[in-house]
This record gives sequence, structure tokens and C-alpha cells, in this order.
Amino acid sequence: MLRFATRSRYGSNGLSSWLRQPKCRHGLNARTILHTRMMSGDCFGTLTDVEKIMLDSVKATGPISFSTFMQLSLGHPTHGYYMKPEHVVFGTQGDFITSPEISQMFGELVALWMIKQWMDTNGKVPFRVIELGPGRGTLMDDILRVLKQLPAARGKLKSIHLVESSATMRALQEGKLRKASQEGTFEIMWHDAIEEIEHEEDVFTMLVAHEFFDALPVNVIERTQQGWNEVLIAPSSDPSIKYTLPSSESVQNSDSPPQLHHTTSRWTRVLSPTPTASSTLLGLASPRFFSLPVGTRIEVSRASMNQARGIGKLINAHGGGCALVVDYGADKAFSDSLRAFKQHKIVDIFCSPGECDVTTNVDFALLKESMADLVSTHGPISQRNFLTRMGIEIRAAALVRSSSSLERKKAIEDGASRLIDPLGMGEQYKVLGVVAKSRAEEGQDVGEVWPFTVIQDSA
Repeated sequence: MLRFATRSRYGSNGLSSWLRQPKCRHGLNARTILHTRMMSGDCFGTLTDVEKIMLDSVKATGPISFSTFMQLSLGHPTHGYYMKPEHVVFGTQGDFITSPEISQMFGELVALWMIKQWMDTNGKVPFRVIELGPGRGTLMDDILRVLKQLPAARGKLKSIHLVESSATMRALQEGKLRKASQEGTFEIMWHDAIEEIEHEEDVFTMLVAHEFFDALPVNVIERTQQGWNEVLIAPSSDPSIKYTLPSSESVQNSDSPPQLHHTTSRWTRVLSPTPTASSTLLGLASPRFFSLPVGTRIEVSRASMNQARGIGKLINAHGGGCALVVDYGADKAFSDSLRAFKQHKIVDIFCSPGECDVTTNVDFALLKESMADLVSTHGPISQRNFLTRMGIEIRAAALVRSSSSLERKKAIEDGASRLIDPLGMGEQYKVLGVVAKSRAEEGQDVGEVWPFTVIQDSA
């Protein structure tokens, strides 16, 4: 039996009573999390289409950056991992599984947090919901179900905005959300980028970015006597490459996951002989980087900084707003967290580019620094602490009571346990809360944002 020691705190606004309602996601079945393990099979057979593009690029202009590698591997218009219709990306049959796919309770508690922020701010103006990287649409579907059931939110939802560049993923999302859109009075709009979403006055913005930042391109830079040089990618068998190898003294972050470095890989890491324009600028991205010693290697994402700024601008608009960023990472930079997944297993980062998911840990401190002048940030705290303090024990108990079969009861408890597992997703995933600074101008204490004020996880 699943047991918890803490309670949720919602006050007398009707949100606490909703947690006890026996509402279930229709057709929800138990799902299996396949534990990640290292995969050492042969990944380096026939050249993939992305590899051919990489080789052509190297021949034309020299070694490529890790940022370019990730952009090609994940987002190439025809050959990228997320762009191919034949790829099964999510779920037990795909390459990874996400919290919303495990249990409806994740999306429900995210929805309650956002509604709580709206009610604390005004609770009368219309609101809209934005999701960055919506996956199959499962999280948004769960959020919409909660909004439909809460009396305070009925009739207030103006629009849904999904930032998704893949036509394949858009089709999945449209199918998942079709019923909800037909039953509601709101409009669903898709955007290729966050910059396409207009700033609206007198509309409260709710935004969620779940496992979005981990897939954004990063550059890898290394501190040398010359400054910040860039770690690049080159063919391992090309003797014409005159670049030096990365320093063996690079400081490896102990929290970075183990990596496979196959001798059979046709790609290798090389260090630029001098600082590049990108490495120089990224070395200045945070004051935290200024005093790092020679030999330190870090992953820095310009794309993440830009997206964080975009979030800050939307939340800081006249209508106000709130956001949740959920991802794996910490309040610090990482040196070697880049990894690839295929069929729930970690594979070599250069394994079949375009056929595997490529991901990296998120530097939450960099996100906060990027929007510090626009919004008030809170956390990050662990997913375990966030969900537990938001009332997952109350919600799980209500769903168990309403279930007629032992199998269903066990599925509910297993789902909750997986989400808050201290040896898995519960601690690996972090949650960052974002609210508008305008709340302070209106006399509200933005320092009191539940559940982030109760506990601050160590970085």
C-alpha cells in the first residue's frame, strides 16, 4: 500500500475537495517503466541519413559542434528523430517513457498548481494554457480534464497553444485532444516556436514545459589557457583533422551519467585549437563560469537561454501568468551528461544519429539567470517533493477507493510510486516554478509560492 507522510495545502478554494473526486482517465492501464541500462550492441553499421549530412558538413567546413549534431539528429526536417512518422518515440514500445504517460495524477497536480496561481492572482480574468513540446498530448489532455471539472475554471479557458515543430507529433496531439476541443469553447493552436505566441492583455498565461529543455541543443566548451575552446565532432578515421583532443584533465561532474565510448564509433570528440565565437560567448553566459579552472568542461545551451527568456516575457506580460518547468538536471552546469536512448537503454552518443533520442541534463541555474529580470523563480525541487506536497497521496487514495478491481488499484498505486520513487524519477526530475514579478507590485508576497517555499532541494 502506498503511504505518505505529508499533506497538501490548498486552503478553502475548492481545490482540495477536487483531489478526492473519483475521476479517472478513461481506459488508463498499468504501464511499465523499463529500467535504463547500458546497451553495447553494434550501433555503427550502415551510415544513417543524418550521418551522411554530418560527413558532408565536415568535408565542407570542418568539425561540427554538438549543437549542430543535436539539431540534425533530432530536428532535421526529414531525417530527424522526432520528424520521422515511423518512429515510436513514447511509451513502452518507444525509446523512453514520461511522467504523464505513467499516471494521470501527474497532469492533474500540474493543473491544480496552475489554477492555484491563477486564483491567487485574480481568478476572474480568462486564461490560456501553453505547452512546450507536448509529446503525444497526454499531459495537456489530463490538464483539460481537470479544468473542465473545476467550477472556478469553467468558461474561463480562452485558448490552448502547443509549441511543436514536428508534423508527426502534431497529428498525434490533434488526435488526442480532438474530443476535448469539440466539447469546449476554446481554440487549439500550434506554433513552431514560442516567439509566435502573441502577448495578450487581460489574459492569464499558464505554461508548462515537461521534458522540453533536455532535448534543446547544447555546445560543449572547455576552459584552456587561451580561454574557452569548443569540443567538436569529427570523423574518427579522418587523418586530415589537425585539431587536438580534449584535455584529459577535464573536470567531470559526478552527477553526470556514465557514457559509452565505443572504439568502433566513426565519430570522435576533438578540441578546437583556439576559442570559437560560440565558445567565447557561451563562456560569458553565466557569472558562475568566470572562475572555473583550466580543464573544466561544461555543456551550455544558447537555445535554452532563449526559450527561458521567451517564457519570462509571456509570464511578465500585462495579464500575468505562471509556469512549471519539469526536467532532469540541477541548479548547476554539467560536463558530460549528453546521452542517447534507444528502446529504453542508454547507447553511445554517436549511435545511429537520427535513430536515437539525444538528451542532456538541464542547468536550471542558467534558466533562472536568463529570466531573472522578468519573473520570480522558485526551486527547483524534486518531482517527489512537488507531487507529494501537492497532494498525490490524497488523489491516489481517491482513485483507489473508486476502483472496482485489485488490478486497477495496484496500477494506481504503482503509478504514484514510480512518479515519486527516490531512486528513480522522483529525484531525477526537478520542478521549477515561475510566477510574474507583477504580483509583488500588486502587494502579493511572491516568496510564498506553494510548494516551493517549504523545501529547497540541494543542487
